[in-house]
Amino acid sequence: MSEHQHEQARSLHLNVNILHSGFVPSAWRLPDADPYAFSDVNHYIRIAQLAEAAKFDAVFLADNASIVEQIDFRPITALEPTVLLASIAAATSRIGVIGTASTSYNEPYNIARRFATLDHVSHGRAGWNVVTTADLASARNFGHDAVPDHAARYARAHEFTEVVKLLWDSWEDDAVIGDKTDGRFIDVTKVHPVAHRGAHFSVYGPLNLPRSPQGQPVLVQAGGSGDGRELAARHAEAVFSASQSLEESLAYSCDINSRAAAFGRGPHAVKILAGLATVIGATEAEARQRRDQLIDLIPWSYSLNRLAGILGISADRLKLDEALPDNLALPNGGNGNHTFFNATLALARHHGQTVRQLIYALSGGGGHRVLVGTPEQIADDIEHWFRAGAADGFNLMPDALPGGLQDFVDGVVPILQQRGIFRREYSGTTLREHLGLARPASVFAQSNQQHKAA
Repeated sequence: MSEHQHEQARSLHLNVNILHSGFVPSAWRLPDADPYAFSDVNHYIRIAQLAEAAKFDAVFLADNASIVEQIDFRPITALEPTVLLASIAAATSRIGVIGTASTSYNEPYNIARRFATLDHVSHGRAGWNVVTTADLASARNFGHDAVPDHAARYARAHEFTEVVKLLWDSWEDDAVIGDKTDGRFIDVTKVHPVAHRGAHFSVYGPLNLPRSPQGQPVLVQAGGSGDGRELAARHAEAVFSASQSLEESLAYSCDINSRAAAFGRGPHAVKILAGLATVIGATEAEARQRRDQLIDLIPWSYSLNRLAGILGISADRLKLDEALPDNLALPNGGNGNHTFFNATLALARHHGQTVRQLIYALSGGGGHRVLVGTPEQIADDIEHWFRAGAADGFNLMPDALPGGLQDFVDGVVPILQQRGIFRREYSGTTLREHLGLARPASVFAQSNQQHKAA
């Protein structure tokens, strides 16, 4: 595909990241908010149905294997994503369902089976967000006293993902016959062991369920480190990024796709979906007032502890009306979260912000870009990034849920549709079709065909 054809074929992609009550930590304190929404399936279903009515590509769920929030103040990511997404899939018909599962504290067979099942029950709408886990609390929940180093986590993640893909391919598409007359149920020559033996895993296979509607659920990744980018370039079909500027996102997109091309995947193999938090008002002043009111509902001790955690320093090193300390290094000797550390530091340094100003600019969050303004201003920004090639779409994080998403759907989506960059109707039924991704052939089917031809 030429660059011109690629530009002609592009359409904007929008996901909503359902961060329980909303992106801003104080969202649960708003008058119309339900403090118990974080563990209520109906809250998540309502948001998914709202996003589906607006023709979003997918809902996305983050996950943690431990309590990483300051739970004396804020709700947490509590419900297991694939179980919750199965409930969402049952209550919707078109919107994609993407869930996070860590390669650090799972096994490939379990994850392959879980997401293949989600793809079956959703009729082809599932996606897996591949992550590694860097916090000590999670390590301790799985019998470890220390977090494996960064390179080791990603080496495991690469092998883990390879095995999952093989298991998804282990049944050819036409393996199930179901011939009542001849009594033939499955063509066993089309069900293949994966027979994997590697540094981290030994998995014989095959998977114990047929190939899923999408062939393979969509593979998503979120990581800004060199190792994370390499994992994305090898395997990911979409990446959730945390760039703070258009220039940074352009460079990130170029790097990911050039790495992917080096693996023989083509020039535009990976969709870049930039993280974007939104605070919307009828006027810019109204939006800023809403943002400030939400920040004023957050204890400063919470915000300082959260920022310190992202930067990997003690909170007592942060002074509200001073700049960030000099010479900050990657958290935990480089073994922490590179993405949010780098994004937060870039924002503060670029604008010369004090800690207090930085907390307002982040809307109490942890590294994602925040837009505060009118629907028109937010649509302008989204269109600018999209047309410049800095992002193929956005992983949206409204300030409060469901209200902030309703504001986006009512105010921003119609503008994007009028400008011809976002769909008015779904053209397909699967997440792959929404994202414009091909359905991969089984590697075992290809091997079989080559063998027969020979």
